[in-house]
Amino acid sequence: MRYATQHADLATEETEQAQEAQEIPETVTPEAVTAEEAEGAEEAEELDTALRGGPFHVALRAAIAARGLPLQRVQHHLSRYGVRVGVTSLSYWQQGARRPQRPESLRAVRALEEILRLPDESLIRLLAEADERSAGQHPAARSYRSLVEASDVLDQLRAELGWSLDGGLHDLGHHEQVRIGARRELAARESHHIVRADRDGVDRYVAVHHGDPGCAPERIAVHALENCRTGRVRVDQETGVVVAELLFGTRLRSGDTFLFRYGVEDGTAGAAREYVRGFAFPGGQYALQVRFDADALPVRCHRFTQHSAAAPRGGRQELALSGPYRSVHLVEPRVRPGIVGIGWDWE
Repeated sequence: MRYATQHADLATEETEQAQEAQEIPETVTPEAVTAEEAEGAEEAEELDTALRGGPFHVALRAAIAARGLPLQRVQHHLSRYGVRVGVTSLSYWQQGARRPQRPESLRAVRALEEILRLPDESLIRLLAEADERSAGQHPAARSYRSLVEASDVLDQLRAELGWSLDGGLHDLGHHEQVRIGARRELAARESHHIVRADRDGVDRYVAVHHGDPGCAPERIAVHALENCRTGRVRVDQETGVVVAELLFGTRLRSGDTFLFRYGVEDGTAGAAREYVRGFAFPGGQYALQVRFDADALPVRCHRFTQHSAAAPRGGRQELALSGPYRSVHLVEPRVRPGIVGIGWDWE
């Protein structure tokens, strides 16, 4: 999501700079112009390299330098976006002494992308990749790269099935149960859906399962459980993505509601450490329950959210494991585009 461009503010700044230049006459030689152009080209190249490879603080410093703004002016621009960040914090960020982590700080980073005329989520992506490196001891966690690769594969598989992203259905309610087995693996999950047709003729839903790293997608099975039957199934060995049609056996009219249920048997990967669900569109209620085997109980659990695959995780909240039922859950009353999930730690 981009912030609205503050045209008036930037125009004012440029006008002020132009007025200052008029008040102080200066003779510019061809040699000086050439030197300035060379310096500008060098800064642009440095910025491009930093945005591609990071780290975050180097890219931020290069972007501020390329824009030619002192930190006080950056702070002033941020205030126009309703974001308050101190000059000291900005200085720490570009030195690498600190990293933006709080929600307000992440809002500031998104605003900086607009202020510094950078591509969407270019700085946010570098923060997310830094989080991946710091969490490298948890290989089963979803990485930014794995989510993006899975998204690309998903687009290809949907195209093979001739299916659009929304499928002509609006999710009014979605209850998902995930079962973690005795080997700490993602053993199975079950999904209950309440949907409404947004157009005439909708007669199916495309279910997506993204197996954990090391899974065997050819051994993952999708079962139609209620008010549907399984149609075509596609898998991708590289990413562990499984896509399956669930056929309703009837054609819905626009505005019709429909309830159906399906399950996925997995159990083909190693120890799972989280379960995530992505949403491309707003929707109704989403409830996720994760149940653990009695012989494989985690030491702690938490919920989290992400604005997108490129964004750092936020909204962390500890979840208490219920004793008799060995489960944790979360409820989102109204789904927004993004990612929500539950993570856990083993001993």
